[in-house]
Amino acid sequence: MPLSSIEIIHECEHFLIVNKPPYLLSVPGRAEDNKDCLITRLQQHSYPEALIVHRLDWETSGLLVIARDPNTHRELSRQFQDRETHKSYTALVWGSPNLNSGYIDLPLRYDPEHKPRHIVDHKHGRQALTFWKVLERFDHYTRLELTPITGRSHQLRVHLLSIGHPILGDKLYAHEAALEGQERLYLHATKLSINHPITEETLFFENQPPF
Repeated sequence: MPLSSIEIIHECEHFLIVNKPPYLLSVPGRAEDNKDCLITRLQQHSYPEALIVHRLDWETSGLLVIARDPNTHRELSRQFQDRETHKSYTALVWGSPNLNSGYIDLPLRYDPEHKPRHIVDHKHGRQALTFWKVLERFDHYTRLELTPITGRSHQLRVHLLSIGHPILGDKLYAHEAALEGQERLYLHATKLSINHPITEETLFFENQPPF
C-alpha cells in the first residue's frame, strides 16, 4: 500500500494530522512480516523526521497526530499522557442500547493466556472510563459516539463487549452475529483536539468515518 493511501489532513512545520486507513499498523510489529506500518511509510517517503505520538489498533481507522521534531514529540506526548487532548470515535455496534447515552467504568488488563485480548478485571485491571452517546439507531445495530477518558489498549472494544454491544466486525471480541457479512472493524477515530506545541492554541480536527 503506497503513501498515497495515507491522507494528510493537516500539515505544518511541527506536526502532521493523518487519516490512518484500517488494516495498517501504526508502528512496526515484532515479526519480520509486520514491518510495514504508517510511521515507516511516512519516514520512507516525504517525512523522514516523522515521530509517532500515539497509536491506533491495526484494524481501526482515523485521526493520528505525528510530530516532526523532538520538541514537538515531547510536548504532544506529554499532552496525551496528562489527558489534555480530547478524542472521540465513531462505532457501529451490535444491538441497541436501552439509553441514549451513558458511561462504562470498568478496569482492564492484558490477558496473556489469550493473546492479544484484554479483559475486565476488577482486582488487577487498570482504571478505564468511556463515555458513549447514540448517534443513530438501525434494525440490528447502532451508531455510537465514543469518548475515552483513559487510553487503555482495546479499551473501546472490551468496554462495548462488556455491556453486550460488541463493535461490528471485531474479530477478537464480537460474536458470530456481529461478524457476519462485515468487511472491517467499524471503529474510526473521528475527532481530535490538541494544544499547539508552540502557540498553545487549542486545535480541533475532524474526519468522518467511511461507514
